[in-house]
This record gives sequence, structure tokens and C-alpha cells, in this order.
Amino acid sequence: MLKKIKNIPNFFKEVQGELKKVSWSTREELINAGLIVIFVSILLTTYIAGVDAIFLQIMNWFLK
Repeated sequence: MLKKIKNIPNFFKEVQGELKKVSWSTREELINAGLIVIFVSILLTTYIAGVDAIFLQIMNWFLK
């Protein structure tokens, strides 16, 4: 247990070293990626709603 506690500072030094290696995205890249996610989400939502409406009409036709 004591050995694990002594390793805590070493762990944080290693984490700090790894974070320096990370390639962080620029603000512009994040904004563009966010806009793409929003656009694709709207597109898929519209598609799924359309397919759902079509299946609803088919089910209503069969159940009449």
C-alpha cells in the first residue's frame, strides 16, 4: 500500500509528459467538426422521421 502511495507523484509526472505529446485541435478545427456533427445529426433526424412517417402510413393502410 505504501509503495503505491509513493508512486503517485511519478504517475502525475508521466501524465504531464504524455499530455505534452498530444496533438490538440485548433479552435477552427473544433468549430468545423462541431458544425459537421450538427449538420449530419439534422440530416439523419430528418431521414429517420421521413422513414417513420412512411412506415406509419403503411401500417395505417394495413390496419384499416
